[in-house]
Amino acid sequence: MAVTLDDIKALRTKTGAGMSDCKKALTEAEGDFEKAIEIIRKKGLAVAAKRSDREASEGCVLVKVDGNFGAIIALKCETDFVANNKDFIALTQSILDAAVAAKAKSLDEVKALPMDGKTVADIVLERTGIVGEKLELDGYNYLEAPEIASYNHQGKNFLCCLVAFNKEVSDKEYVHEIALQAQNPIAVKPEEVPADIVAREKEIAADKAREEGKPENMIERIAEGRMKKFYDESCLLNQKYIVDEKKTVAEYLKALDKDLTVTAFRRFTLKSE
Repeated sequence: MAVTLDDIKALRTKTGAGMSDCKKALTEAEGDFEKAIEIIRKKGLAVAAKRSDREASEGCVLVKVDGNFGAIIALKCETDFVANNKDFIALTQSILDAAVAAKAKSLDEVKALPMDGKTVADIVLERTGIVGEKLELDGYNYLEAPEIASYNHQGKNFLCCLVAFNKEVSDKEYVHEIALQAQNPIAVKPEEVPADIVAREKEIAADKAREEGKPENMIERIAEGRMKKFYDESCLLNQKYIVDEKKTVAEYLKALDKDLTVTAFRRFTLKSE
């Protein structure tokens, strides 16, 4: 059976595969459309298996907020050539759109979502065969809150942040500034810093004081003082507000509304910390 250009275009629309791959699949399947789709899917499986030990360190990270729900997702690949491809970015956006629409609460939920008659996981697998690189979904985070702000760092699609607030805010730009700030904190406030990190930082502060020759009976007090500096640098509400360093983030928010505060944040980056 002869393969027509219309058949090739229809398969490309259905799978997203390149024209040559669609032609080869249709020829191998003797014009059977469903068999051709399966051939393309199996090609993705073969590429995925072959490249399973490769590191997918590049990719596209996107963030989206819809009302009281926001999410971040990363579609990772091996090279920046693929990461910067407009079709790859569009695929990441489509997956994120589906996740936000469904208010998905986990990466497994996202992978199982229906999209274009298949699951998200199947679509990613098919794209693996098309681009010839290891692809994987990663970094899925979400927040639900009365107000959510988001930030895509410099619009470069490698670091995204979400920040949740305890109440709705009329001035969205005001809270967007906090999403821009939330690129490097480890907790919202000191009491939320994980215990192992607190213990490690106290030990570092104490060891440094001893190296400086401080009296042993003063070590604990000096370490506590240095922990305050650590919290001020590492906790979002304690940090100096990036636009006006005379204020902390907490003080900046209270200037708008005395009851306004951050309740949570999420971030994901492809770059090493």
